Amino acid sequence: MSRMTTPRQLFVHELQDVYYAEKTLTRVLPTLASQATDRELTRAFESHARETQKQVTNLEKVFKSIGERAEGQPCPGIDGIKREHDEFMREHDATPVVADVFLTGSAARAEHYEIAAYTSLIEKARALGERDSVKLLQANLRQEKDALKKVETISKRILKSTNGSSPRSRSSSSSRGRSTSARSTARRSTAKRSSSTRTRSRS
Repeated sequence: MSRMTTPRQLFVHELQDVYYAEKTLTRVLPTLASQATDRELTRAFESHARETQKQVTNLEKVFKSIGERAEGQPCPGIDGIKREHDEFMREHDATPVVADVFLTGSAARAEHYEIAAYTSLIEKARALGERDSVKLLQANLRQEKDALKKVETISKRILKSTNGSSPRSRSSSSSRGRSTSARSTARRSTAKRSSSTRTRSRS
């Protein structure tokens, strides 16, 4: 067990942690893209995989700017999210829609983790006076927030589309249909009576 005595040591440790997480996600995101059946979700994973490669490069620049070698340390947080994903996909025969919703949830959990990690790193970089590091970390943080917003929007759309075919929705639609039909029948009956009255009047 190594002794940690300064905020800078903690900063380096957390930097190694998120570096490991990003390197892991460069391998995981292409897998998520291949597993997704929703086209927009597939494109979102593919796009973020490319962004993640750039984020890894940004982190390597941070390591260089503080005079440290770029290396990762095992990250229990991201490993746990990956393990949860792997076990679900292996153990459950989910329908395409359910699988897509699960994938958006897995992605959202990873993004929340990374957002928290980058927020903490930025605070420490500011306190240590590492301005160049702050800018690079902020660029990564913005991309993570955008990625989270994107998968949450896709998840809501998928869930909304499935709710559109729910029994309650079908029942409401059927009721509206019966009501409309009843009004149309009433209008036809009224028109028929009016026509009959005009005919008798002319006679």
